[in-house]
Amino acid sequence: MADNKPGIRHVFRGTFVHSTPHCALQIREDALLGVDTEGKIAFIEKGEDLDRLATDFNSSNIIQLSKHEFFMPGLVDTHIHASQYSYAGTALDLPLLQWLNTYTFPVEAQFKDLDFARKVYKQVVKRTLRNGTTTACYFATIHTDASLLLGDIANEFGQRALVGKVCMDRNNSVKHYKETFHESQEETCRFIAELLNRKYRLVKPVVTPRFAPSCTGALLGQLGAIAKNNNLHIQSHISENPEEVKLVKEMFPESESYTDIYYKYNLLTDKTIMAHGCYLSDEELALFRKTGASLSHCPNSNISLCSGILNVRNVLKHKVKLGLGTDVAGGYSASLLDALRRAQDSSKVLAMQDPDLHPLTFEEAFRLATLGGSQALSLDDQTGNFEVGKDFDALRVNLLVPDGPIDLIQSEEPKILIEKFLNLGDDRNIVEVFVAGRRVVPFTD
Repeated sequence: MADNKPGIRHVFRGTFVHSTPHCALQIREDALLGVDTEGKIAFIEKGEDLDRLATDFNSSNIIQLSKHEFFMPGLVDTHIHASQYSYAGTALDLPLLQWLNTYTFPVEAQFKDLDFARKVYKQVVKRTLRNGTTTACYFATIHTDASLLLGDIANEFGQRALVGKVCMDRNNSVKHYKETFHESQEETCRFIAELLNRKYRLVKPVVTPRFAPSCTGALLGQLGAIAKNNNLHIQSHISENPEEVKLVKEMFPESESYTDIYYKYNLLTDKTIMAHGCYLSDEELALFRKTGASLSHCPNSNISLCSGILNVRNVLKHKVKLGLGTDVAGGYSASLLDALRRAQDSSKVLAMQDPDLHPLTFEEAFRLATLGGSQALSLDDQTGNFEVGKDFDALRVNLLVPDGPIDLIQSEEPKILIEKFLNLGDDRNIVEVFVAGRRVVPFTD
């Protein structure tokens, strides 16, 4: 009987670091990792097993990493507004609701212009890939064609992406930037159908009610049904800011909590990712756990807009799936390394206020940025670590690139190199990026 197993395309030898459900940071020195012709991890073994493995590939083609290099899983950004990238790094002087009305909605309204949309979306996809984001969960705008364009661009550059056409049939502040109930329903269905018809392997639609205050109950219910009927991911925002939480209570007085609104409209599923969650009660977190819904921790944005600080320890105690998000442009950086650092900083601030609270370790933050993100997006069967059978989504990191940001004074063990990169490194250290076995950075013309 013929062996239909895919052939081996790449074999790498060196240090590999990743997380498992039981180990926040697992380091494998002098390991051999093979990637098959379908972009999946075929094996990960010890270097001393080369002779046994070499029957499946030409050992002269092994790519050897230097002692200052390692491979790590690609970073997973569980919450980023691609449409806000043009003003990232500015406009951080207002709290959330005023910030949306003053800066966000007027800029997002411009995305009816496809030339403008193409310019912004091409830049944000390229920038996040250079920053090591192999998987991104994107908010676009209410414009269907521009949202489809974002999916096309992510596919063109090889990024794994969930792309959401924003839905909002309420907006009294910027009246020209909203849809009617019927427009939102019809255009969401068109967006989903057209993106699925493209049959992209790595780019899929995600149902995207902006947040409860910008949607009527009727629209939320319809979006819940659309997601269920098409077995799709769902993304939105929840409990980001005290003023927002108060507004939601006034707009939905019949609901027991902010979380209850989404739950009632079938928007809280095991494929739901909600951003922020700074003010969720223990009862609400229990509902997240019950439904399998996830949270995206966006610490840069939480601090930059003075929204609040998520108690990550409490979320993890409730066994709620948790990943990290840049939340551009409320978060000013499109690098998930920044989100990883801010997550640690935020947990230390809480620990200073409560001595019984243990701050996040860098190992735990590393897991949130990789495997945790893939779990939060229910993509951990495909990506997130170096398990055999998963797609090879990976960053090749070199601490001693010319004119790089890191100085090594003496020879260091791999764990020190990893910690230095996570705290001091940037895109200059990320010399290659792979998604599903394809090298996507450096870019090819």
